[in-house]
Order: sequence, then C-alpha cells, then structure tokens
Amino acid sequence: MPVTPRPDPIAGWPLLLAAVLLNIMLVLPLWLRFGDVGGRWIALEAWWLPVLFAWLTAHWTTRAARAGVALLLVLAVAAGLGDAATHQILGRSLNLYFDLPALVSVHHLLVGNLGQALAVLILVVTALLLLGILALVFRGLRPVPVRGAAAVPALVIGTLAAVLTALEVAGERVVPVARTPVVDTLVFQSRQIRDTHHARQHFETAVVDGARPARALPGLAGRDVYLVFVESYGVSLTDDPRFSGPVLPRLEAMAPRLEAAGLHAVTGRLDAPILGGQSWLAHASMLSGVWIDNALWYRLMLELGLPTLVDDFKATGHETMTVMPAITMPWPEGRAYGFDHIFAAADLDYAGPPLNWVTMPDQFTLHRFNALRAQVSAPLFAQVALVSSHAPWTPILPLIEDWEQVGDGRIFAPWGEAGPSPETLWQDMERVRDYFARSVDYSLHVSLDWALQFLEDDTLLILLGDHQAAPLIIGEDPSPAVPVHLISRDPALLEPFLERGFVPGLIPPKPGQPAGMDVFRHWLHADFGPG
Repeated sequence: MPVTPRPDPIAGWPLLLAAVLLNIMLVLPLWLRFGDVGGRWIALEAWWLPVLFAWLTAHWTTRAARAGVALLLVLAVAAGLGDAATHQILGRSLNLYFDLPALVSVHHLLVGNLGQALAVLILVVTALLLLGILALVFRGLRPVPVRGAAAVPALVIGTLAAVLTALEVAGERVVPVARTPVVDTLVFQSRQIRDTHHARQHFETAVVDGARPARALPGLAGRDVYLVFVESYGVSLTDDPRFSGPVLPRLEAMAPRLEAAGLHAVTGRLDAPILGGQSWLAHASMLSGVWIDNALWYRLMLELGLPTLVDDFKATGHETMTVMPAITMPWPEGRAYGFDHIFAAADLDYAGPPLNWVTMPDQFTLHRFNALRAQVSAPLFAQVALVSSHAPWTPILPLIEDWEQVGDGRIFAPWGEAGPSPETLWQDMERVRDYFARSVDYSLHVSLDWALQFLEDDTLLILLGDHQAAPLIIGEDPSPAVPVHLISRDPALLEPFLERGFVPGLIPPKPGQPAGMDVFRHWLHADFGPG
C-alpha cells in the first residue's frame, strides 16, 4: 500500500525569510532618503507578493509573471535609491523624464573625482548588485508546497498583510508603519512624467511666446560687461558659521582695498534654479531671462532659439565670448547661444597639472582671459565660469601675488599632488566642509584680486555664485540664494541695483525673498535699455 508523504511543517517558513528580505530591500530607499527608520519599516508589497506566488502552480506563465514582477520591484528600488541620491545631491526629487539623460554626467563626475578605474568599478558593482537583487527577488517569488501544517506561515503572513492593507486603505493609523513604497514610487514617477510632459507643452507655448526678444542695451554701449560665475558659492558661505569663517573675513578685507583703488561694489542675492550641480542651468537662467531648472528646459531653450543676453549685447555692438575651463568634451551649446568666441579647457593652453576634477586653477583662467580680452578690439560681453571651488575641493591653492608669474600654468606644478586625495578627504565630512569653504575663499580671493588689478574704467563686473553646494554638504532645505557682487569704477552703473535692494560693499544683505536669476536680464533691459 503506497505511503502518502507527510507534509513538512517547516516547508512554508522560507516564505517568511523571503518576505523579510524583500521588506528590507523595499524600505531601504526610504531610510536613505529620510535618514531614519522610524515609521518606515513595513512594505506591504513585501508581504503580499511572496504569499500570492507561493499558491501558484509551477508553470511557464508563473515564471514569466515572477520575472516581470521581480524586474518591476528592482526598477522601483533603483528609482527609490536614485530619488534618495538626488535629494542629497540636488535637493529635489528624481524626475525620470529629464534625469535619465543626466546619467552620463554622473559618470563623468565619478571619473573626475575618483578616476576612470574606480568609476568603472562603481558602475560595474552597481550593475552586478542590481542583477543579484533581481535574481534573489525572482527566487523569493516562487511557488512552494504550503499544504497542511506548512500552510500556517503563509496564512499568518497573508492575514497580517490583509489587515495592514485594510488599515492603510481606511486611513487608520493603529499601525502607522505600513507603507507601499513600490506603488508609491511608480505612481509618483508616473505623475511626474505626465506633469512634466504637460509642463513641456506649456514651456513651448506660453513661456516661449512671453520670452523677451533681443534688444540693445544702450546704457552699456561701449563698456565691457563680464559675467563671472564662482562655482558652489552660495549664501551658506556668508550666512552659516560652519562655512563663513574663511569667506566673511575675505570679503570684509577686500572691500576697502577695492574702494581705495577707485572701485565701487554693491551686493545682493539671487535665487539659483538648482542646488549642488548642473551649473549650466544657472548660466542659462541668467542669460535667457527664463527660469531654467532642468535639462529638458535647457535643451528646449537652445533648440527653440530663445534670445539671451548674448543677443542683447550683440545688438548693442559688443563681441561676445565664453570661457569654460570645465568643458572637456564637445560643447555645441556654445554655438547655440551664439557666442563669437568660445574657449573650452583645451583652448586655454594650460600647461600645469590637473587638480583632481578641476582642470585648471581659477587664477590661470582669469590670467588667460586677460590675454584673450586683449585680442578683441570691440567692447566685450564675456561669460566666465570658474571651477576651482568644484568638488572634491582638494588641493587648496594660494594666490600667486605676481600675476605675470602665472604664465602657462606650470607654476602650479607643486600643487598637482598636494593636499589629501579625494578618497582620504571624503572619509571625514567635517573636513570636507572645511575644504569646501576654503576652496570658495580661494576663488573669491583670486577673483577680487583680479578685479582690483585689472578691471578697466569702462567695465561692469558681475561676480556671483552659480548655486549652493549639495544638501549633503550644507544641510537639508537650504536657501537656493547665491551672493551677487557688482563691481565698477563708475558708480552710476550700480545705482539701479541699490534701488533693487542691493547694499554697498561685498557682504550680502540680510536674508529675505530674493528675485530669481531669470529676473536679472529683465533688470538690465529696464535699467540700461532704450526706455
């Protein structure tokens, strides 16, 4: 007589292990995003899915469903991790509609900060980790024998999931830790894609139709105008005691020196459209007079040929130039803007050492700009984007007192291997913050000393930050404002800005509600246009 195999009472317990591991995987992005575990440690999907698949029969359709659900879960986790990283670096949520193309920029940043080998290793490890998670999830969502006593764990887990789901749907907070991170992530990203698509249509119609056309600025005719961006120079460097130690004394010391040399300065604040990176969006907002806070808007602005300050100054009789020492790859955007002269890193003939991510020191960039300016006979509008205060903020250079010694940059050779390596520095976040403040201080020291020694009588210098540093460095929910210094030997050029809330000197006014960078072009039209 055949013997019926007895059910194994522990056969169903792998379900519990699968649910626990899946739960940890699904809530991990929430822990990283919010920085704590409280209230975010049960993912309902982790308890429903193993039970549902456990009761299915082993069939190719079941395997296909397992593969599809496993892939969906891993993609949701990847999006959640991306959202946590985006909040730490850029201070906003991940938006798949326009952030996916930025992955190439992330790779370049890793290469610049960590080197090609380590950057490739990180990408390979990340890919293998995601594939490993995919395999584990696929295995965890498998049919298991849950008959007799072995069905007890499945029934317990299923009942618990049903109760928690009912409480969550009913809005009851008896168990306030239930979450649906996969559903929440997919719904949030779907809504963002829909809303961003609608916003794109709005941008292409209302925003473009309302863009201010190119118009001459007769109040600035015959004068050089330089728009100089200092990397990562935000108001945290003047408002936050953690960072203001090097910067405030520098500004306080340079103001009387400028005044003694016949230079006048006023300072205000402007809100940047971004935090932590993507400086080109700040440049675009200043130049176009349109709020450009994402890569899609940036691309559309250039494709649609929106007029910018480049066009305004061309209409005024200026030649136009951009000096971009951080650009090491083809940069068609420069031609799209319409600059007459474009100088990227390879065009600046720097013979000194690279300084981690930084291609060349700011003092060399400004020294080289002097020579480039001398080659242009017409009045010049120039955009210069400095880069020494870009992460990883090591090494810190001194000012070369005699600018003529800067030469082709070989004088900077002793600093090629100076200071801690990025890998060493970034093991101590407080030390990173100290180096960050000191690197911005270096950029300001160089910029203001350059203005002191080389600014001509008929020149208006607009010296400003491009954005605040990442929230990872300066803290959550920072102000998006950056200091803006206007310097000239002609005080009449600065009077309109005093009327707009700017204050004399180099110290920014007290925090308030500053205008956005997109307003600056409109101010120039109002104050220096034909009237």
